[in-house]
Amino acid sequence: MDDEQPAGGPGAVAGTDDATPAEPRHAAPAGPRHAAHGRPGLRGAAARHPFRSALVVLGVVVAGLLVWAVLWYEGEANPGAPGPARVVTVPKGASVSAVASLLQRDHVVGSALALRIYFVLHGAPLIDSGSYLLRTHSSFSSVHRALAKGPNVFPVTVVPGFTLAEVAARVGDVPGHDGAAFASLADSGAVTSPYAPAGATSLEGLLGTGTYLVLPGESDTTLLTQMVQRFDATAQAVGLTPGAAAVGMTPYQVVIVASIVEKEGVYPQNLAKVARVVYNRLAAGMALQMDSTVLYSEHRDGGPVTAADLALDTPYNTYLHKGLTPTPICFPSQASLEAALHPATGNWRYFVVVQPDGTEAFADTYAEQLANEQLAKSRGVG
Repeated sequence: MDDEQPAGGPGAVAGTDDATPAEPRHAAPAGPRHAAHGRPGLRGAAARHPFRSALVVLGVVVAGLLVWAVLWYEGEANPGAPGPARVVTVPKGASVSAVASLLQRDHVVGSALALRIYFVLHGAPLIDSGSYLLRTHSSFSSVHRALAKGPNVFPVTVVPGFTLAEVAARVGDVPGHDGAAFASLADSGAVTSPYAPAGATSLEGLLGTGTYLVLPGESDTTLLTQMVQRFDATAQAVGLTPGAAAVGMTPYQVVIVASIVEKEGVYPQNLAKVARVVYNRLAAGMALQMDSTVLYSEHRDGGPVTAADLALDTPYNTYLHKGLTPTPICFPSQASLEAALHPATGNWRYFVVVQPDGTEAFADTYAEQLANEQLAKSRGVG
């Protein structure tokens, strides 16, 4: 029928290509579909939740720092192959923190802080004062074990005025060493000194003074060799060989004189004058008459010398026998060696202590000596 409406409703024109369709009632705004209907962008999320984003960043940073800290700590605790040996001495009363700092200073560990953390995690050992043989770049576990075991390096001091027997006793106090064995070795000739006369085997007087550190497993031969080498260095430093010739003595005789000077002079202000008395008496053909030599033969150091002592017939009794003793009577200090090489100028043949500080008075004649002895008694030192 002519009055029928075209398909599509009122206003629709059938059969045309340029017909404009009716716009929807709620048209979407222009722009990409995902911007209107997809998930919000990161920039938008950060703008809407700034605190949450900051927490994420902070968490990443903290996690990174924790990983770095763990790797750093593990690297310090296990640095790889250890390096050369090092002796570390822990003083009395040192705290765990102080010990850790000592170990860092001596390159046993790389970080004192990391070691303290290790001690917190694994328990700090009870650390005794003393010396420890450790290695540089050690692992914390090996350091912990070594400290827990206690000192393993022990000092032996050759004090000026000590005899070989006294040094042997000190060596005998070191774990793993025997004093009698050390003394026997020092008298055997197995270790020699270039300053000993031909045929002599005793090293009395020929060991360097000072402190030696005995390492774990170190033999008596090694220790004795070190002591001889130290004396040799001192002898060269003071010019023992040329100096002995200058005073008309052999080097060994000068060591004997120096050992007597060490015992009789004691204090620096006396040494060169006592050396002069020894040389003056020898030159005059007099007996030295030194109490120290008599005491040496009795294995004594100091104390009164009685008539019975003076009558004891040994090669070291310089009241009975003229000349020098067969060997030195102690290990002289460098100062005593220098005094024996460079005696003071004077005609003295006698001396006696006249001051509480050990100062001695020197006399040319026996009458002057008697006067000095009275002076000493009046001061309470005779």
